[in-house]
Amino acid sequence: MRPLTGAPQGRLDWARDGRDWPNHAASRFVESAGLRWHVQVFEAQAGGASAPVVLLLHGTGAASHSWRDLAPLLSQSCRVFAPDLPGHGFTSMPAPRELSLPGMGRAVSGLLRTLDVSPEIIVGHSAGAAIGAWMCLEGLCSPSTLVGLNGAWLPFDGIASQWFSPAAKLLAGSGLAARLFSRLGAEPAVIDRLLMGTGSHIDSVGRRAYARLVAHPGHVSAALAMMAHWDLRELAAALPRLRPRLLLIAGEGDLTVPARQSRQVHRQVPGSALRLLPGLGHLAHEERPDLVAELIMRQAAPHAPDDPESGRSIRDAPGP
Repeated sequence: MRPLTGAPQGRLDWARDGRDWPNHAASRFVESAGLRWHVQVFEAQAGGASAPVVLLLHGTGAASHSWRDLAPLLSQSCRVFAPDLPGHGFTSMPAPRELSLPGMGRAVSGLLRTLDVSPEIIVGHSAGAAIGAWMCLEGLCSPSTLVGLNGAWLPFDGIASQWFSPAAKLLAGSGLAARLFSRLGAEPAVIDRLLMGTGSHIDSVGRRAYARLVAHPGHVSAALAMMAHWDLRELAAALPRLRPRLLLIAGEGDLTVPARQSRQVHRQVPGSALRLLPGLGHLAHEERPDLVAELIMRQAAPHAPDDPESGRSIRDAPGP
């Protein structure tokens, strides 16, 4: 891993934009798969090098800050790696076509080889869950447990399927669109509306980080290109072949990826476990990292017994 330096031109600059980045001391820069990655590494507080490895994959438009409270909790007993995905945050931008699901999966797999780690647990939020599942199905990794936090597993249905991808491709091809969106994103009211659309209520640290990302055209361009090249049809059909233990965690108040997606995948994947969180939204892991960490470690524990209530909801999570 190389020492932290400023990012290449056109990306967020670490010296300027990373000075107060959450968990700043855990950040590293790594050259892998033709990209310069920003990765946060949390060594295990117990177990040392023999502790299980957890890989955290954020969703579209987010970055490593999304794990600011969950990662330290998981590091009590695990080694935790949380990269910014290609084009997101402080990781460099690949060719737009490499922001497809297979392209992202291959890139993350290359990063794991560079880091020389094999995750026992992969935790993916939203689109990050789809990336983790694709890697498992392609044999690029073999975790014992895959956790989907409000996972975006399935294609859009209804009228959204007819306009979403063409609109995203049109916007992704326009640098002007990214610059305009970023200019709007500098307005506090716009960030408030974007976060309100997730159904979550997060702290000021998270809000500042999202505002910083949205105000940068390079990050916005990556999010738009990712959406433009995303196709979940093959993944959705292949999900029943998943080999890792699958834990689905979904906020019942999620306004971005409705909890019905997780319910559908739970019915589709034999042996999966489903946990529904009342009062929490799309960013449930940022609202209640303590609860999410407990669920992950309980399900991922070695020789965990079959849970007879795996299809039931958790009803002890207070609202935001």
